[in-house]
Amino acid sequence: MAMFNAYKRIFARCGLKAYPVEADTGDIGGKFSHEFHVLAEAGEDGIAFCDACGYAANLEKAERKVAPRNDAACGAIEEVHTPNAKTIDEVSKFMGVPGSAFVKSLVYNVDGKAVMVCVEGDRDVNDVKLKHFLNAKKVELADYEMVLKTSGANAGSVGPVKPADASVRIVCDQGLKGAKGRIVGANKDDYHLKNVDLARDCNVADADYADLVVVRDGDICAKCGKPLVIKRGIEVGHVFKLGTKYTEAFKATYKTDDLKEQTMIMGCYGIGVGRTVQAVIEQSHDKDGIVWPAAVSPFQVVIDLLDPTDPGVAKVAEDLENELEAAGVDVVVDDREERPGVKFKDADLIGFTVRVVVGAKGLAKGGVEVKARRDPKEAMKVVAPAEAAAAIKALLA
Repeated sequence: MAMFNAYKRIFARCGLKAYPVEADTGDIGGKFSHEFHVLAEAGEDGIAFCDACGYAANLEKAERKVAPRNDAACGAIEEVHTPNAKTIDEVSKFMGVPGSAFVKSLVYNVDGKAVMVCVEGDRDVNDVKLKHFLNAKKVELADYEMVLKTSGANAGSVGPVKPADASVRIVCDQGLKGAKGRIVGANKDDYHLKNVDLARDCNVADADYADLVVVRDGDICAKCGKPLVIKRGIEVGHVFKLGTKYTEAFKATYKTDDLKEQTMIMGCYGIGVGRTVQAVIEQSHDKDGIVWPAAVSPFQVVIDLLDPTDPGVAKVAEDLENELEAAGVDVVVDDREERPGVKFKDADLIGFTVRVVVGAKGLAKGGVEVKARRDPKEAMKVVAPAEAAAAIKALLA
C-alpha cells in the first residue's frame, strides 16, 4: 500500500490524472495488481470504468454482472443450410437475425489439448480469462487439423451439439447459462442448427460456465450494478504484490529483532518514464503546443530576450536568470536574433511553464512581462525587474 500511494503522489506531481486500475499479473503471478493509466485516445489499453462506484479494471481482467436468463422454451432442433456463410455476420445476414441470437463456438488448443469455447454471438473470448479458468500455461486458437478433428467441420460451422469428438470439453461464458432458442454451427460444413437449448442439447457441466468474455460499454458493474464505460488508457506504472511465491521457493528469509525467521515478501514496481512523458503531453497541450507542468518541464522558465545586443537589457535578463537558478528554478534564455513573434511562438510550442519577456520597450515602461503557459487567455503581467523572480516563483507554485 505504501508503494501504491507513493505512485499516486508521483503521478499527481507530474501533473497527471492517473487512474489505478485492477490488472492481470500475467505469468509472473502474484496478487493485488494495479496498473496506473492516463486516459487518452492514443492509449493502447482498454479500461472498464464505473462512474458510480469507482471500479476500474484493464479489459484483460474487467468483470461484469450477468442477470439470470429467462429464455422461453424452444422447439426441436432444425438444420439450416447456410452456403458460403462462415462468420457470425454472414450467417446473421443470411438468416435475418441479430448476432446475439447465435452461439459463437471456437476450438482452442489448451496446452496441446482441444477445448471448445462458446460465447454469445456478438461477444469476444477473453483469452486471459480463459487461460486462468482452465489453469493453463498456454491457450491459442486451434489449427485447421485440430478444429476438423474436434468438430467434424471447418471453422465457421463449429458448434456444441454433438461434435465429432464426443469427449471434448465444452466451456461456456456465464451469459449463456440457461440460453434457449439459439443458433449454433452444425459441425457440418455450410450448415447451422436453430432452436438449440444449451442445457438440453449440449454436454456442458455446470462448473464449465464462467466469465470468459471481454467486457464492453454498457455491461453491468460487478461491484455496484451500474453501467460500465470503456475508455482508452496509457499505462504509466504498475505495482503488484508477489507475496511469498518466489521467496518460499528460494528459501529467502530474514530474522526479526527477536531472531525469529520470516519469509520475505516480494513486490514488483515499475514506472514507464517515456510513457509518462507521452501521457503528460496527451493530457496537457493546446493548439499552440505542449503545456508542461512545472515538475516535468525541460526548463520551467524561458526568458525571451528581445534586444540581446543592448547591454542594459541583457544585464536585467542575466540577473533574473541567476536569481531564479539560485532558487532552484530551471531557466533557459532565448537570446537568438529573431523577431519577437518567432520567439513567442517557439516558447508556446515547446511549452515552458512560464514565459518572461525582457526588452528595451518593456523596461522603458517600468518592467518585464511574465505569463504562465497553462492559461492562454490569461493576460501578461508587467512587474518591476526586482519583483520578477518572486512573481515567477508564485506562478510555478
